[in-house]
Amino acid sequence: MNNETKLVLLGTGTPNADPDRSGASVAIVVGDNAYIVDFGPGVVRQAAKAYRKGISALIAKNLKIAFLTHLHSDHTTGYPDLIFTPWVLEREEPLKVFGPKGLKEMTNHILAAYKRDIDERIYGLEPANKSGWQVDVTEIETGVVFKDEKVTVEAFLVKHGSFEAYTYKFHTPDKTIVISGDTAPLDIMVDIAKDCDILVHEAYYYKGFQSRTEEWKKYHSSVHTSSYELGEIAEKAKPKLLVLYHQLYMMNMQSEDENLLKEIDLRDKKLVEEVKSKFSGNVVSGKDLDVF
Repeated sequence: MNNETKLVLLGTGTPNADPDRSGASVAIVVGDNAYIVDFGPGVVRQAAKAYRKGISALIAKNLKIAFLTHLHSDHTTGYPDLIFTPWVLEREEPLKVFGPKGLKEMTNHILAAYKRDIDERIYGLEPANKSGWQVDVTEIETGVVFKDEKVTVEAFLVKHGSFEAYTYKFHTPDKTIVISGDTAPLDIMVDIAKDCDILVHEAYYYKGFQSRTEEWKKYHSSVHTSSYELGEIAEKAKPKLLVLYHQLYMMNMQSEDENLLKEIDLRDKKLVEEVKSKFSGNVVSGKDLDVF
């Protein structure tokens, strides 16, 4: 039985329309099983790219189980894609989704919006199956929220504005992986990630943050984690590998400056340096389709 675990970054982006980073989404692959965390823009096509790179579990029809950290649009606008595209591509089982309160309401609205599409595919000429479009939603609380033969998944309540937001911890036969989602720095993250194999955590570039307006400073410092704060958390938790995602570079990502890409690359390197100034372990700034 193949129980090797792989972490695949399907999307490392933010609300910024960065063409090099798809919306927030991470896949935990254990053998032939795939588990998706968050479904930002482009999630299924990113999974298809990973499939073409040799991650066979991420073929579209095998996207059957997903977890949502919170209801923000940059983490959820790929939800209709995750519901319907794998169904069109022969997924027969209903999609199982776990997440915060409000997820059932969101799901019902999406299914209602696509009712004409569903009816046409089921009752028209297309030989679509009658079950793969359905969604089995579980609104979770802190604790073990899912378990099968490959993984046990724990959820922990974190702080991200007024949203109910969760961090997920995956226990597999050979790895322990923590996915932070969006969160302010919390002491509990040290306990959650203590000695884990991989901690995937959001971060913002602190030097760039200093040049923001007071309104944006108040927002980011209240609901996100700075590079230095993350470094301090990681130094206490001691993950074997810290992977940065949802990186906020604190700059105009829609700029027409011809040096935009160089500036992004520079800030990415500086972000890692800021984290490393507090954390003595291994740090990687993740990019879309990185595999660990």
